[in-house]
Amino acid sequence: MMDAETDALLSQSLDRAFKGETATAVDASLEEIGWREALEEEGAAVIPLLFTRQGAANAASGALDDLLTGALGLPAGPDTAFVLPAFGTYAAPGSVRNGSLAVRGLGTVRMRGAARAVVVAEDDGALRAFVVETGELETRPVGGVDPRLGLVTVEGRGIAASGGADVTAGWADALSAGRAALAHELVGVSRTMLRLAREHAVTRIQFGRPIGSFQAVRHRLADGLVAIESAEAAAGAAIEAAGPGPGVQVPATPAGMAKALAGRNARTVARHCQQVLAGVGFTEEHDFHHCFRRVLTLDGLLGDARSLTRELGEELLRDRRLPAAPPL
Repeated sequence: MMDAETDALLSQSLDRAFKGETATAVDASLEEIGWREALEEEGAAVIPLLFTRQGAANAASGALDDLLTGALGLPAGPDTAFVLPAFGTYAAPGSVRNGSLAVRGLGTVRMRGAARAVVVAEDDGALRAFVVETGELETRPVGGVDPRLGLVTVEGRGIAASGGADVTAGWADALSAGRAALAHELVGVSRTMLRLAREHAVTRIQFGRPIGSFQAVRHRLADGLVAIESAEAAAGAAIEAAGPGPGVQVPATPAGMAKALAGRNARTVARHCQQVLAGVGFTEEHDFHHCFRRVLTLDGLLGDARSLTRELGEELLRDRRLPAAPPL
């Protein structure tokens, strides 16, 4: 388990890292900190420290690439990107037919400058991980809701599929680790949205009083805080279930519950904060607008709240056994 001094030092370093203005600057700072080494040594305990701060800063980096690549037991690095499943899904983004690899998925901001990419593909009933040169892939920037995140679509056909590692079991571990990370990132974004709404509530004067003095506004802020605290408790429970020490093996059910709750609750926080901010929150110049965009995007990565909740419900009906309730 990470001691208090190491936790504090790493936290301070990460705070400085996410003050970088670009994803390149953030990645350079994370490289200097040695975040991958910390992940290897301390395991899942590092996930909340990094991803909550990344969400709060509304920043982008290649940290998710490192996490997923490492969870598959492959070497991670600044030149290695990871092909994510298509938006709103969590199936492997690749398939192999007659020795030829086809890819259709998403890439983080790292994909634009990486030399190689990890692709998980279905191959005759098994899942295999292939490391391909990014020059063999076609990428296009994703505009849409959140262009600041730097996502790209990734496609490729006719790529020679040889030497792939069997990751049939590891893929589930990678999904769980990624979902736990995204849950913490959603909590971080939610806290920033609540902070922006609170600051507005104490400075906006209406009828001669700050709007934060009105009960209706205070209830919205309180409901937002409850939603954040419950999502953070579920995300923390998923990390605790992984246990201390090296290796990131977050159990699938707690990770899925955390991601589903964080996605749903982040939308709840956004709705309440939007009401407090009123018209100013709709403007593209206001930070809340960009935070809300980030929530909508993060919710759709590695399975959205609706699909994960449905999957968890189907699992419950199939197994006839209730999962351990997160400490809400």
